[in-house]
Amino acid sequence: MNLFGNNIALASKSMEYLWGKQQITLQNLANVDTPGYKSKYVTFEDVFRTRLEQAAMSRDDEKIAEAIEDSRLVVHDTGDESARLDENNVDADVESVELTRATLQYMYTAQAITSDIARLRTVITGQ
Repeated sequence: MNLFGNNIALASKSMEYLWGKQQITLQNLANVDTPGYKSKYVTFEDVFRTRLEQAAMSRDDEKIAEAIEDSRLVVHDTGDESARLDENNVDADVESVELTRATLQYMYTAQAITSDIARLRTVITGQ
């Protein structure tokens, strides 16, 4: 039996995804002036949601935990689209916004986990 249920595992997997998203975005920003570089992006939410919905239909906490644990982010290349002469398609403004968004989501999720653990501590200690 998982003492914390699947909430903390779900939040932890979300943080793992957001960390990966930040790393890919930073890689894109680092290559903003590299000729021929194609920006990358990650996906996670749609596949993750589908897996969780399928597992939730079974109402089996172990299947839900397995769906959470087995989910992975996927890195995609943007391909041939480019508006610049050097064939680089990184838009620093877009990447900066995405980095900020992912960072704020990461911080919010970390705060949510901290709050969940604090509530559990309060219940256990009675203080």
